[in-house]
Order: sequence, then C-alpha cells, then structure tokens
Amino acid sequence: MERIVGIIPARYQSSRFPGKPLALLLGKPMILYVAEITAQALGKKNTWVATDDQRIADVVKNAGFNVAITSGTALTGTDRVWEAAKQVKADIYMNIQGDEPLLNPKDIELIVTEKKKRGKGVINGMCRLLSQEDPSSVNIPKVITIENNRMVYMSRLAVPGFKSSHSKPAYYMKQVCIYAFNYEELEAFGKFGRKSTLENHEDIEILRYLDLSIPVFMVETGGTSLAVDIPEDVPIVEDALRKRQEKQ
Repeated sequence: MERIVGIIPARYQSSRFPGKPLALLLGKPMILYVAEITAQALGKKNTWVATDDQRIADVVKNAGFNVAITSGTALTGTDRVWEAAKQVKADIYMNIQGDEPLLNPKDIELIVTEKKKRGKGVINGMCRLLSQEDPSSVNIPKVITIENNRMVYMSRLAVPGFKSSHSKPAYYMKQVCIYAFNYEELEAFGKFGRKSTLENHEDIEILRYLDLSIPVFMVETGGTSLAVDIPEDVPIVEDALRKRQEKQ
C-alpha cells in the first residue's frame, strides 16, 4: 500500500512577517491550522512539519504532530521538503503551504489522486483568479498550461498576454501551493543545488523543474484560500475563520 505524507515547510525568519508560522489566529498558532487540515486529508501520523526552528518544533510536537528538523539554509519550501524526505520514507510526498489556514482538505486529496493516476511528473494546484483579484499583481503567480494541463510557465506578470482585445483570455489561472512529488523528483530538485535562472527572476520555485526537464501537471482545485503574507492579513483571515466556524 502506498504511503503518502504531507510535509508543511515552516521557517521562523521571514522578511515580511518574522515568526509567521506561530502567529495566533483566534488564539491558535497558524501552523496548527494547516497541520489539522493536512491530517484531515492524510491522517495525523502522515502529517509532518519541516522546520529549522525549535520554537515551531515545540508547538507542533506538543499538539501531537510529527516534526522533521531541517537546516537553516534551505533555499525554498520545496528544498526544505526534500531535506525532510530524506528522513521520512514515503511513495508520495505532498508539499502543503504553511500560511494558508483555510485550505480545503479535499484539494489535497484531489492532487493525491492525480499523482497516483499519472505516476511520473510533479502535480501542482491552480484555480481561477477571483473577480476582485488583479492579474497584474506581482504577489499572484499566474499559470500557463497547454491543453493537457502540463505547465508551460508561471509568472508574476499577467500571462498569457494578448495582442488585441478580441484574443484576451476569458480568465486567468493562479497557482495553489499544494504539490505532489515522488522521492526522485524531490531529489532532483534538491540536488540542483541552487535556484534556476527563471526561478530566481520570478521567485517561483516550481520553475526549477523546467530546467530539470521534469513535467509539471496542473490540477484545478475547488477554490482558493486566504494566505497570511504580512501581519495585516491576520485580521482578514481571522474574520474568515470566524465565519467558517459559525457555519459549522
């Protein structure tokens, strides 16, 4: 039987929001919301947090979740997941963004299903931009795929471009930061040893796979989630969490 583990990369040092994984949302550290969502999809024993910070590790362990201690030099979240994968044996590794406490566990399950079906190739989530979201925002990675949903490129620019209004895309797709890999795909990423040129320009880690000639297939998820990027996002996300709790 295949073993699937979810690994949540978490670092304390963040230029825009130091200590972000431990930010309190309605009195609970954000990292625990994401761990609980991951556990709903994959089971608690298959839920891991990969971190180089003892404060994060202590909070996670005290809540009964697994911790993989990683280095302080990981270039990206996926590099941190690769370090954790060397400690945790599995057939499929999920990288789940640690700053989206409103993720839908069904989207994790959806990407697992697609990875099982395809076997080889990295799987990543995407969804349509909301009407209030600006395609030109550099904070939103936009996705270009060909018709079989293989990723061609991601950019912080509004892509695909268009020459005239008649050919303007009806909508834009953005990245949802849930990924699925096998061990060899993670190993190739980690052993590349640096950010690729395009990855460095765009600051989008999945672009490293273009230089590795490993295909990335995109899966449309059921929706988007609210991320906590800066301290000002906390009350917005808390309000959304409060509304979700009231519905339950």
